[in-house]
Amino acid sequence: AALYGQACHERGLGKSTYGTGNFVLQNAGAEPADPPEGLLLSIAWGVDDRVDYALEASVFVTGAAVQWLRDGLGLIAAAADTEELAASLDGNDGVYFVPALTGLGSPHWDPYARGTIVGLTRGSGRAHLARAALESIAYQTLDAVRAIESASGASMGELRADGGATANAWLMQFQADVLGAPVIVPEVPETTALGAAYLAGVATGLWTEADTRAMWREAARYEPQMADDRRDSLVHDWRRALERARAWAEPASRE
Repeated sequence: AALYGQACHERGLGKSTYGTGNFVLQNAGAEPADPPEGLLLSIAWGVDDRVDYALEASVFVTGAAVQWLRDGLGLIAAAADTEELAASLDGNDGVYFVPALTGLGSPHWDPYARGTIVGLTRGSGRAHLARAALESIAYQTLDAVRAIESASGASMGELRADGGATANAWLMQFQADVLGAPVIVPEVPETTALGAAYLAGVATGLWTEADTRAMWREAARYEPQMADDRRDSLVHDWRRALERARAWAEPASRE
């Protein structure tokens, strides 16, 4: 429903819903190929005589990592505190947080991965952990987007974002920076409910699909500002951290 609510009615358009986890979907059109391991293929919607499909990547822990900082560690009083803390640093100083608190979802599907923080020094503080949590949301979304684009052969070009975390301007800008593509937040961030309403309206003849596209409004656009070499370095180190979290918990058969 959120994909429809984001007016991603054409093949190749995609969105990410930012909640406790992230759900990245791309319109795969009416005749999609079989998805590779790590991704899901589902029916997006059926309008008139046409059925469109979606490639989906489900990331288990994104906003829930920020909740853990608040409720589990007591480092912040509210999720919104992370924006100011992250912005207080010029960089991440090599601190990365892989929030595999329930394993890793798409595109890795590793139930034995565990939450890992790397790069800590005596100079690291709560701002580093807050920033690392926000960065991890963007990196995991990047991994999901790239896996979907590789499977579909279609670049998203831009990422439409919805959900509660879109209120965090620092995160949205960092997401655009690591993607190297614009991130667009609509006027109505709760697009799952909006998409369900749009589909009901189209099904009953209240609106046409073109009407729903015309009703979609952009509230904020974040253009990438990061230099390519800086982006490549950050993503490279994220992948290093990711490997250290993978397969940390041994299967029971090996114990």
